[in-house]
Amino acid sequence: MGGLSPEGFGNVVTRGHELYFPLQLILIFQLFLGGMLILFLDEVVSKWGFGSGISLFIAAGVSKSVFLRSFNWITPPGSNYPPGAIPAFILSLTNGDVTTALIMISAVIATILVFVIAVYAQAMKVEIPLSFGMVRGHGIRWPLSFIYTSNIPVILVAALMANFQLWGRLLQNIGYPLLGTFGSSGIPQSGFVYWLQGPPIITSILQQKTLLIGLTPYLQALVYILFFIIGSVIFSIFWVQTAGMDARSQAKQMVSSGLQIPGFRKDERVLERLLNRYIWPLTIMGGITVGFLAALADLTGALTSGTGLLLTVMIVYRLYEDIAKQHMMDMNPMMRKFMGG
Repeated sequence: MGGLSPEGFGNVVTRGHELYFPLQLILIFQLFLGGMLILFLDEVVSKWGFGSGISLFIAAGVSKSVFLRSFNWITPPGSNYPPGAIPAFILSLTNGDVTTALIMISAVIATILVFVIAVYAQAMKVEIPLSFGMVRGHGIRWPLSFIYTSNIPVILVAALMANFQLWGRLLQNIGYPLLGTFGSSGIPQSGFVYWLQGPPIITSILQQKTLLIGLTPYLQALVYILFFIIGSVIFSIFWVQTAGMDARSQAKQMVSSGLQIPGFRKDERVLERLLNRYIWPLTIMGGITVGFLAALADLTGALTSGTGLLLTVMIVYRLYEDIAKQHMMDMNPMMRKFMGG
């Protein structure tokens, strides 16, 4: 039998170690070059287009993932069905595989459901009537979104969970699995990190054809939802306080713009008391909503992560609002009606 001699094997290993550092430098250069290209393209989009270029790149990446997981019909070797949910649904129906068909269509329905709820929640607003103190008879409505802090809390919660997994792996590698243990494929097997992963509970129910799939998946799903909701509420409160979105900062901005509440004297404290009635409930309810939607998308097996789906919805909705505000008067009447003008 042919093979490498010990000397030849040692030469291959030594040569591999010699190439390791140059490959690292090439990888770092690729990351640097990609980051610079994104910054340049962001400048182009921000100057000549709509919205932020980086936000559009994020939305495009998530949209590509959803499209491929929905319509990819190329079956990989060793698999019976294509990775796309819709082609797999059609093929499984023709093969009489009802279970796979239900799993595929449930993923599509879950994605559409989370998308619709996120759009509806993003469109909900509380409008506070204000008037110009120097101009009688003219006023505006100051909108406060139901999801007041947008999707920032969910992003921070997802980053926190990723950090827990990172530190869990590092501690396990050095022999101190304080946060839990991981399997050979990198999936948490026990400990704190095990309870911070969203189990595909709908898929498990459909595969086993019963709701009695054991107590552990339900407890794991409950912990996952609660962690997302509580974390989103906490980060929402922190974000409001640090990003100048609290009642005092908003009242200062209104007063500096010459706005006041009709029927009240022009006083920053009056505006602050009024805004406190709306901002804190919106902060908490918005955090609960985005946390629940992100966890729901992960637990129901949506075609992409809940965080990415919410991020894309809010980026596209904000782009829609920017286009509607800047170019409403230039549009064709039918297009203006479609945009809500």
